[in-house]
Amino acid sequence: MSARVFTLLLLAWPGLFGQVSPLINTPLPASEDPLSRAEELYRQTDYPASLTLLRESGRASGKALYLIGRDHFMLGDYKKAAEAFKQAFSMEPGNAEYALWLGRSFGRRAETSIPFFAGSSASQARSCFEKAVALDPKNAEALNDLFDYYLEAPGFLGGGYDKAEAIAQRIAKRNAAEGRFAQARLADRRRQFDTADEQLRRAIDLARDLARHGRIAESESAFDQADQLAPNSPQVTLARARMYIEQKRNLDRARALLIQYLRSNSTPGDPSREQAEKLLKEASGA
Repeated sequence: MSARVFTLLLLAWPGLFGQVSPLINTPLPASEDPLSRAEELYRQTDYPASLTLLRESGRASGKALYLIGRDHFMLGDYKKAAEAFKQAFSMEPGNAEYALWLGRSFGRRAETSIPFFAGSSASQARSCFEKAVALDPKNAEALNDLFDYYLEAPGFLGGGYDKAEAIAQRIAKRNAAEGRFAQARLADRRRQFDTADEQLRRAIDLARDLARHGRIAESESAFDQADQLAPNSPQVTLARARMYIEQKRNLDRARALLIQYLRSNSTPGDPSREQAEKLLKEASGA
């Protein structure tokens, strides 16, 4: 009789051999490992349960602290998140992910702190993003977060458009589409437009890129800016309707925009009515 069969007999018929514990010195399945289970709870967005499990397990590894930090971050406790990420990074100073998330925590602390403390947190966020990029130059999230910081932060906190442009070029080398998106955002901030038509085109492109990256609120704001640049512009109307249809959202508004366009007096330079009619059929499920 194999050891496995004997163990099953013990569990199935304890009366035959006397009461025995079901834990017969066999290792826990991987799914029952506390860290693995806590990761699963994190993916299920049950951050309090993930934290509780990690605390009860007594784990103090870099990976455990990294997960504790992410749990606190998602719960909005950026101070405790930063403390956990800082400990994890001190254990593994070559880990770019730990540096990245430590930077994100400092960034959120800067956003939520009183002005007196915000500057210090912002500078620490920049330092962490720069470390993350230095440790892993191909890390897309680290590059994007550093680009965002340089784009948004004032010069006295280490921000700047020239720095943002250098990062945008690095982003473009690894992903052309992401690079164009970064360059469009930078151009929008710099207001680098040769003509009114070019300004409008860039505003539309930025709005579409933002939507495709899941930044819906910012996309809507960019479309609103385009509307302000050229009120009732056929290009803006059609671009906005097309984006809604591509993403299968706001279809009622897409139909209203297209009907508005078809009822307007178009010119030879405007998008064709055939395009609008075709999009209207898509929006209506025809």
